[in-house]
Amino acid sequence: MRRLIHLLNLTLLLCLLGTAPAQAAASYRIGTWKTAQTIQPFFYQDYLPAGETATIFPFTNPADQKTALLAGSLDMTGTTLAHAIQSASMGQPVVVVAALCNKCSALVVRQDGPIRSAAELKGKKIGYVPGTMHEILLRETLSRAGLSPEKDVTLVRVDFFDMGTALAQGAIDAFLSGEPFPSMAVAQGYGRILAYPYYDDSVGTINGAMLVTRELIEKHPQTVQTLVNAHARATEALRQDRSRWLERAQTFGTPRPVLEQAAANIELSWRMDAAFVNQAKALGARMQALGVIERQPDYDQLFDLRFVGQVKLSSAP
Repeated sequence: MRRLIHLLNLTLLLCLLGTAPAQAAASYRIGTWKTAQTIQPFFYQDYLPAGETATIFPFTNPADQKTALLAGSLDMTGTTLAHAIQSASMGQPVVVVAALCNKCSALVVRQDGPIRSAAELKGKKIGYVPGTMHEILLRETLSRAGLSPEKDVTLVRVDFFDMGTALAQGAIDAFLSGEPFPSMAVAQGYGRILAYPYYDDSVGTINGAMLVTRELIEKHPQTVQTLVNAHARATEALRQDRSRWLERAQTFGTPRPVLEQAAANIELSWRMDAAFVNQAKALGARMQALGVIERQPDYDQLFDLRFVGQVKLSSAP
């Protein structure tokens, strides 16, 4: 009888285990922009382990994304490297774990204007957004052309969305901003690309990156690795399938012809190495010289290269 009761109890236990709800599959919250150069998170779902999900939250500026990350509302977010450096310089516990995009910037002048070189911008009005990566690149371009940003030109604060109109109406003579606005100016006939402001001996082509909190790395490193894996695989897939990339980017509101031109000035990315970090340090030095930051961050704490180093692109999602 005791043996029968034991068997009955064991059978009941096994039945209970078999009907118990399974542990909830992981769900990730990712922040990014709706632009062609920050598109990869919208494809993470295709490259996550089976059963896991990603919810993408679009933002319009990196400050709001970083705030949501630190508040615990996001697990990972896109950012500009300039904003990551600024945040870290203030002691905020953010860590860059993957690149997001390179290039994406251009210096634009009027199509029918006489300016043919950066040196010819002397005495001109140039639209810019203070405290951005584009301001750093603009000042670098002017300095290399022998011009003082403070004395030789007039820098005019203009919102990114208004730069094209300001140039077309003659309120400014040039602007430096990110895609797709330079390509829009060209496609609509009022703008001409004067220069792509990339200098390999300083800042180079670095631009955007993926950011997490230090707490997530310390407590859940596998979560970070899973997201970096998905980011790397999505990036490589889009780099190899231009149509898939631009078809999705078109849904964000930019016409396909503009995207076709802008794509030549956009590099989707995920890899980081020592050279990448050195270019970020050069960016930080320029930011401090401009007064954007008061002190340099601890770059060993800001960049964690372990996760991109452990990516296996051939692995199944």
